[in-house]
Order: sequence, then C-alpha cells, then structure tokens
Amino acid sequence: MNQPLITAGELEDALEGTRPPRLLDCRARLGDPDAGHGLWWKAHLPNSRHLDLDRDLAGPPGTGGRHPLPDRQRFTEVLQRLGVTPDMPVVIYDDMGGQLAAARAWWMLACWAGHPEVRVLDGGIQAWLAHGGELHEGDDVASSPSGWCPDYRDDTWTTADALQSSSVLRVDARSRERFRGDVEPIDPVAGHIPGALCRPSADNLEEGGRFKSPGRLAEELPQADELVAYCGSGVTACHNILAYAIAGKPLPRLYPGSWSEWIQDPARPVATGG
Repeated sequence: MNQPLITAGELEDALEGTRPPRLLDCRARLGDPDAGHGLWWKAHLPNSRHLDLDRDLAGPPGTGGRHPLPDRQRFTEVLQRLGVTPDMPVVIYDDMGGQLAAARAWWMLACWAGHPEVRVLDGGIQAWLAHGGELHEGDDVASSPSGWCPDYRDDTWTTADALQSSSVLRVDARSRERFRGDVEPIDPVAGHIPGALCRPSADNLEEGGRFKSPGRLAEELPQADELVAYCGSGVTACHNILAYAIAGKPLPRLYPGSWSEWIQDPARPVATGG
C-alpha cells in the first residue's frame, strides 16, 4: 500500500501536475446529518466534491449499528457519481485530523474497494489554509461520472459473530472514559468488548492535528498476530487502521457495526473498567 498521507504542499503540486487528484471533502458533524454539506458549500478546496458520512459512507442505522457499511451497489453508485476511477488519484480531507469521515472514506476506498492511490490530507483543511491554499464556495464543479465497478474485499472487515468466536485482539478507538464505561454519551450501554485494548484515535495525532511520525506510531500501536479495530459505530476505528498503514504495519480488520451493534444482542458480553 502506498503512503496514505499527503501534505498540503504535496497536494498543491499534485493539483498543478499532469494527474491531478479527485478531491473529496468529508467534513461531518455527528448528530447533524446536514452539517457536512453545509460546510462544503460555504468553503472547500478548489474542485473538491462532497462525500457525506451518513448518506454516502454508511447504510441506514439499525441492527447493524449507527454507521453500517452501505450496500456494495449503493457505494459503487456513489463512486461513479463522483467520477472516481482506479486510474485517478484520490485525496480525502476533513477538519478533524481525519478522525471522522476522512479516515472512513480512506478505508472504504483503499481497503474495501481496492483503489490503488488514496491519500488523506494530513492536518485537513486547516493545514491547507496554513499553507496559503485558497478555498472556493458553492457548487463549482461539474462531475463526469465514471463506470468503475470495484472488486470489493470482504476479508478487510469482520462481523459480530465472527469476532465473538475468535481470540483476535480488539482495538477500541473510543476515549478511555467511554472504554471504561465511566460515561456513555451516545449508546444505551456503557463499556467495551471483553478482551479489547483502548487506543483512542486522538492519540494518533500531534497537538496540531497532524499524524505522529511512522516510527512513533509503530512504537505506540497495539501489536498482535491478528487485530480488529472497532469504535462506537465503525468510523473512528478507521483512523486507527489508517495509523497502522502510516506506520507500515499490517492492517487490522474493521468491525463496522462496532459497539453500537455489539450491544444490541444482550447475549454478547460487556466489560467495564480497565
């Protein structure tokens, strides 16, 4: 897998080069499904398209959790609408260091759909502005649809039943307070999946919102022969998977349903503390 990050300076050069990337704006706000599109409409990187967390990167909430994977055909149609092809580089950005939809979009494109050249803008829109990059407003892009039909890799994710019957190391991307069960602001049950380790996605970033160095991530990230990443709803877990990719380590599988699916079956065990 190629280096999954791109700096603002590298992005500026790429946009002026012979193979400019398809820019995807993935800003989002949990609990406000319309916020992401509003942020994109108000100000976005030139020629970027909006990719929505709730409408494009997830299926309807329900028994599969708050952000289950969308149907393959539905996501294929999203990629075709945005004009994404495997021959065109893709750069994804948000304004939260990749912790929300940018990392999820990276995982869905690079790991699940198998796109060969997907990168996340390190530091997001803030890094672009700090570099002196300009922003545009309104819908200034006419997308030419593509005909790409990805060959999805379902070995990159796992189910609740498979996870419950395995001894794989679970890596939880939520805050330590939520992991311990001290607080639970979103889901009706507090705690974590038994046997999990807590690696908050925020720990992957430096204070300024950029990722830590590959060497530092390699030292800090949990290691095991088999790893599964999860969080509250399968979104910030992708940030941990992205961190493993930056560190040059084998990638964990994603448990898309995560805690919001796990707790829907009272027969599944729940742990607290730790």
